[in-house]
Amino acid sequence: MLEVVNLRYEYPGGHEALRGVNLRVNDGEKIALVGANGSGKSTLLLHIAGAVDVQEGKISFRGREGADVLRKNIGLTFQNADDEILMPTVIEDVAFSLTASGMNVQSSHEKAGKILASLGISHLASRQPHKLSGGEKRIVSFAGVLASNPEVLALDEPTAGLDPKARRRVINFLRESGKAIILATHDLDMAIDVCERAVILHDGEISAEGLLPGLFTDKNILEANNLELPLRYSV
Repeated sequence: MLEVVNLRYEYPGGHEALRGVNLRVNDGEKIALVGANGSGKSTLLLHIAGAVDVQEGKISFRGREGADVLRKNIGLTFQNADDEILMPTVIEDVAFSLTASGMNVQSSHEKAGKILASLGISHLASRQPHKLSGGEKRIVSFAGVLASNPEVLALDEPTAGLDPKARRRVINFLRESGKAIILATHDLDMAIDVCERAVILHDGEISAEGLLPGLFTDKNILEANNLELPLRYSV
């Protein structure tokens, strides 16, 4: 369904953030993308979602290339939730993509309300997004991506800053979702709960990949990539 072939990207100044990445995501597949800070996770997600132009290599969705194709079908949450919050209230923000596509306000707000309820955050509907906590902003931005009903979710640290209860709600939602998911995270325990396989990035390259939880129990692979055992295995 989604295919990344020999993707390379160099930032201004000469830093090569991606060095020949190859990745394939099938319908409904859930993949964890892990690696130390600076390994290229966020840069790869930005490319997959069509937010950054391809310099070298290609990305295709169902055989079609181009940023417009990717933006239409891939829903991206940014690492910084403030980059996604635009509207005066939470309900308006979550409904933004729906009203922008032509849905009337009442219907878009009803649909947005159902998404908020599914994530356990209906109480935030009338709040001003810029006054929310960091964790609340993150889950609101996630709700806004869900509203557009993309075929693939590209999520950058979706549980960072969430309290344990909210974290569990997001994990359960993702696990039960029928959508394909690419999950960039430092939370290896969450990755095991949600994903079937994982890809480890190191200095812009895929250094290891495999099924979960097996890959995350290999101490040699984890140490070579500056990662630690998931908490469930570290006691």
